[in-house]
Amino acid sequence: MGRGAIPVLLSKPKSARISNDNSMNKQTYQSKKKSRQTANQQKIRDVFTIICKTDLSVECVKEHRFHPKRMWRFDYAIPEHKIAIEVEGGVWTGGRHIRPQGFLGDIEKYNTATLMGWRVFRVTPDDLYKTATLNLIKAAISGDFNP
Repeated sequence: MGRGAIPVLLSKPKSARISNDNSMNKQTYQSKKKSRQTANQQKIRDVFTIICKTDLSVECVKEHRFHPKRMWRFDYAIPEHKIAIEVEGGVWTGGRHIRPQGFLGDIEKYNTATLMGWRVFRVTPDDLYKTATLNLIKAAISGDFNP
């Protein structure tokens, strides 16, 4: 663009394209909108749950609600074996889990889960996908742990 040239808008803003474009009638627009909504409603698979299924042959549930009255959820759970995996984020950044109120709330949650028969394992986000974590879960499932 040369000096003093006026910039030219090559395409219409998105809102103008949708409402004024004769090539896309209302029915086509509604059809595309519906297909996007359907795609967004499909369940997105989580990498850790897939790893548990393929490597450990167990069903792992993300955001598993375990208490009948409280809204508590485990980050991941293997309900068949009453194993919970809590991902403790914010270790280095001052996240919720290490602030006083969050820390105290987690203590209550973990103690209650233990009383209900759950085994709660705590990992950092970096450790979640490591072999050591999978081996920990394997040992918990099999009961084969030699310190």
